[in-house]
Parts: sequence; C-alpha cells; structure tokens
Amino acid sequence: MFKDHPKGLIPAALSNMGERFGYYIMNAVLVLFLCSKFGLSDEASAIIYSVFYCGIYVLSLVGGIIADRTQNYKAVIRSGLIIMATGYIILSIPILSTQGNIGWLLPLTCFALLLIAFGNGLFKGNLQAIVGQMYDNFEAEALAQGPEAYRRVQGKRDSGFQIFYVFINVGGLIAPFVAPLLREWWLNTHGLIYNAALPAACHQYILEGASMVGDPMNNLLGLIGKVGGTVDANSPDSIRAFCESYLDIFNTGIHYSFIASVAAMLISLIIFMVNQKIFPVPAKKEKQVVEDYTPEERAEMAGEIKRRMYALFAVLGIVIFFWLSFHHLPPALYRRLARLTLRHDGYLLLYFHPWEFMPLQGISGLPRLVTRNSGTAAVERLDQLIDDLSRRGSGFGTFTEFVDSLPK
Repeated sequence: MFKDHPKGLIPAALSNMGERFGYYIMNAVLVLFLCSKFGLSDEASAIIYSVFYCGIYVLSLVGGIIADRTQNYKAVIRSGLIIMATGYIILSIPILSTQGNIGWLLPLTCFALLLIAFGNGLFKGNLQAIVGQMYDNFEAEALAQGPEAYRRVQGKRDSGFQIFYVFINVGGLIAPFVAPLLREWWLNTHGLIYNAALPAACHQYILEGASMVGDPMNNLLGLIGKVGGTVDANSPDSIRAFCESYLDIFNTGIHYSFIASVAAMLISLIIFMVNQKIFPVPAKKEKQVVEDYTPEERAEMAGEIKRRMYALFAVLGIVIFFWLSFHHLPPALYRRLARLTLRHDGYLLLYFHPWEFMPLQGISGLPRLVTRNSGTAAVERLDQLIDDLSRRGSGFGTFTEFVDSLPK
C-alpha cells in the first residue's frame, strides 16, 4: 500500500491523525460542555460553537498567508501544534463555574477556543502543502532516473493524499467515543450516571434556589434519583450541595477528555519534530521567462483560463451545496441527478461523514433548514438512492477500488 510513496508520507499522516484525534475529542462534547459548565442556553452555546467552527476555516487562510510570507512552513506548523495544545490545556483546567467567576472564566474558555482555531489554521493547510511538495520532489527525482521510473510514480499523488486522509478519518472515527467514555467513567467512580438533562436543571436550581417549585422542582428531584443521587427534598442546602457536586463531577469528566486532546497534540508534535528533517519545504515559485505568443495563442490561453475558473467555481458550488441538496432536494430529483451523472461521467462519487445522519430535530436553536431530513430521514434517503441505483445495475465500491481501476 505504501510502496512507491515518499518516506515522509506516513509520519505526516500520523501527525495529522494525532491533531484530528485531539480536535474531534473536544468537538464531540463542546456544546454540551458549554451548557453544563456555564449554564448557557442551547442557542448561546450554538452561537459560540458556530463562531469557533467558522474560525477554523477562516484562520486556515491566515495560516497559509503567514507560511507563504515567512517561507518557514515547519516553524509555522510547530507553532500551530503548540498553540493548539495551549488552548486544550486551558480547557482542561477543572475550575467550577460560579456566578462569581463566570465573568472571566467564560471569556477565558472562548480565548482557548480562539487559540485552537488559530493553531489549526497554522497547522492543517501547511502540512498538506508539505505533503504536496513531497510528491513534487518525488516525481522530479523519478524523472531524473528515466521514463520508466517516472511512469512508476505517476498517479501516486492521488493515492498518497487518499492515504493521508484515511489517517485523518481514522482519528475522527475513534475520537468522538473517548470523551463520553471518560465522562461516564468519572461519574461512575462517584456512584453516579450520565444524564444530559440534569446539568441544566442543576443550574436552574442554583440560580433560583428555593423559589424553584412545581414541575421544574419535581423534574429536578426525579433526575437526581435517576442518576443515583440522594438529597433531602425539604432541605434547599442539601439540593444545592448535590447540584454543585454533580456539575463539578460531570464537568471534570469532560475536562479529562480535554487532557486526552492535550496528549494527542503533544504526540502529534513529537512525531512532526522527530521527522521534520525528511519533510521538504514547499518551494517558492520562481518567475518564468515570458514567451512571445501570437494573438491567437493568447486568446486561446485566456479562454482556457476562463474555462478552468468556471470549473473551479462549479466544484466549489458543488462542495458547498452537496449536503444541502442531499437533505433538501426532492428524493426523486436527487436520484435523477445521480443517474444523469453516472450516464455522463461513468461514475458517481458520494462521500458522507457518520455524523451527517445524527437526529437533529430535538436540538433547540437550530434552524429547520438544518434539522429537517436529518437522522432516520437521511438514512432512508440514502437507502432509496442505493436501492434505485442497484436496481438499474450500478455497481458499488470504495474510493480505493475506483482509483486502482483507473488506467495506469
């Protein structure tokens, strides 16, 4: 599988896998953490998460500009890993949020998220640039050895990036299970169990105290019993003490998952630093001698550039609206478009993340545009598509099998 690939590919993929592993551990519990630690509403937590997620992509552009300007890609990548680790360290500090400290603790948490987003921007895109340069150098070396050697490495770039992204997805697949396991382990060691609704009820009681009566109070006492807690229902101090204790234990379990993210960042940093000597530096493009073209040749070249730009924006449009189209177009129309693509190109590539099939209808604060046709409805849509294509004689395979089937 790794034959005829640059020797730096696997260390780079492992370093990226460690970073993604740490990121997806945090990402799996971030909204829950903001709600349970600070008593924020679903809407407020979703806003913080959305801004953070937007920063992940916007700051990647900033990271690319910094690396291009400094031409010190390795130092930028190392800085990114260190900055991300610093953000995770801040998140992992188990400080109980109270009315007295939330004024500085919540901004500190948001600052930690900013560090993670900025570090990600310095790291992710620039490591991919190094992998691309590996294959530039690899192909140049093969070309110097002769046509036969060059033919042997042609097309390896695509499969190399496929391997690179497989490592990312392995990290992303395992990581979301780590945070819940650590949280529940910590609760179990204190004789308690997990309940997603109890932190909000605890925050409400701490805020309202004995004035919390009726259904909200009965709901709180019922949840306390379900998680294995015991309180004196007639003692506000007893109820308040349990609420503070449960929130502290609950959130400490999540803090432990952030410690796992710190460990993943440090492992990624060690892998990168140990192997950085074999990583190339993306070359600065030198000015090429301008050739004298005829007006006809210039017009043809301008037309080719325009066609490529149209194709690029078409691809960007497909990437942006693919999820939207799968979840919102009428199923029959989507299946027809899939058949037309198959007929025109001879193949159809569909790519989904597992979390795209999560049920979102019960999460308040999310617009209907996002929640509709999620969960079971999304699974049914995919089943219908697969069944429709199967009945029409279409075959299915992995992306690896598709790449291997291409002419060499």
